[in-house]
Amino acid sequence: MTLTLRSLALTTALGLSFGTAAQAEVTIRYLASHGGLAPHELADELGYYDEAGIKLENLGYASGGPETLIGLAGGSLDLGSAATSAVLNSIIGGNDFVAAYPTQGINDDVQSIFYVLEDSPIRSVEDIAGKTIAVNTLGAHLDYTIREALHQKDLPQNAANLIVVPGPQLEQVLRSGQVDVSAFGYWQTTFEGAARQTGGLRAVFDDTDVLGEIAGGFAVLRRDWTEAHPKEAAAFVEGAARALDWARENPEEAKEVLAKALAERGENPEVAQHFAGYGVREGGLPVERDIQFWIDVLEREGKVEKGRLKAADILLVSSRSVAVK
Repeated sequence: MTLTLRSLALTTALGLSFGTAAQAEVTIRYLASHGGLAPHELADELGYYDEAGIKLENLGYASGGPETLIGLAGGSLDLGSAATSAVLNSIIGGNDFVAAYPTQGINDDVQSIFYVLEDSPIRSVEDIAGKTIAVNTLGAHLDYTIREALHQKDLPQNAANLIVVPGPQLEQVLRSGQVDVSAFGYWQTTFEGAARQTGGLRAVFDDTDVLGEIAGGFAVLRRDWTEAHPKEAAAFVEGAARALDWARENPEEAKEVLAKALAERGENPEVAQHFAGYGVREGGLPVERDIQFWIDVLEREGKVEKGRLKAADILLVSSRSVAVK
């Protein structure tokens, strides 16, 4: 099955009524993230999958997106969720994955922010050279945003020292002086809002300064799974897209759903008040630039030969293909 035919089938399915998008129940195993709900989790909370034959099974927490891709490749997970750069690196490494839908995006309202202490001498991207930056994982969005920020300033892309710190500890390591900068990802607005509310921190730059408005990461499926379950794949994407639009249109209700889910998980529900949304464009589907930007970066870095990867071959379905159905 070619991508063109698969996209056409998915586009057609996305045009059907949701209740008929799938018939037989399938279970999708995944890992959650501390402090937040992925759009597919929100869709499940809202009941969008009740009649779609889809059951989500949370197997625990992921330290970062690359961990979910490893589980997806090994068969212990049915769904990954990672930064676009990490997804592409995994595909380059030989995994036949497709990007199902953008789990989050970055814009003026939702973004990754690089914080320092208020009295820090760090004032610009140039000043992070030689400094220690806390990120949630290596090889993913924050890592590549820093690389790109340094590149744009004609500095070596490895000029900063990155260390891995779980999201809930980002504020602590910064305030205790263990790192010079803490990078709060676009998916960690709950932790970022709590840290900002306490005060004493100053933002140096954010990822929209570096990348512009773009999808930050994707829910990822194995290509063979989507071909074996085309109706379920379409229903999965449709439910998540509906949830993304619902969250944008109902921000206060979204915070309530998040708080309830966090409490049920044994996490702190108070951080839900700082949820800033998902930052994904209306309609909840990607455009080719979301993928192509990072393909161009990886080609420039010599990680993949020019022309080997094409955004259209990686996207399961896009807003363009839906528009022409």
